[in-house]
Amino acid sequence: MFDHISIGVRDIGRSSAFYDAALKPLGYTRLYEGDYGIAYGARQPQFWIDRSDSPVPADPKSCFHICFRAESRAAVDAFHAFALHHGGTDNGPPGLRPQYTPTYYAGFILDPDGYRIEAVCYSPD
Repeated sequence: MFDHISIGVRDIGRSSAFYDAALKPLGYTRLYEGDYGIAYGARQPQFWIDRSDSPVPADPKSCFHICFRAESRAAVDAFHAFALHHGGTDNGPPGLRPQYTPTYYAGFILDPDGYRIEAVCYSPD
């Protein structure tokens, strides 16, 4: 459905170090860096971060979050661990969330700007 999404961040260096680490276990790498920010994806740029003096304020009550697909539960675990180690804040440890679907396995993080991000795997094991 979506081609790409972009978010504004206050410190592009801090955020790029965070996303380089957090997205790597999910198979997403930095595919672009230039005048238009930094972009990540598996084959084409799909998630962009841009430096902004006035990014949209993170609001935990807004329900806004970004969820990245993981190929395995181990990748979700690694995403969560790497994100914590590189400046993220825990917003829900990796685990099953059967209230969504029986195999919904996800981990939740607040990125350095306070945006809610998630990695999810639907595999039954």
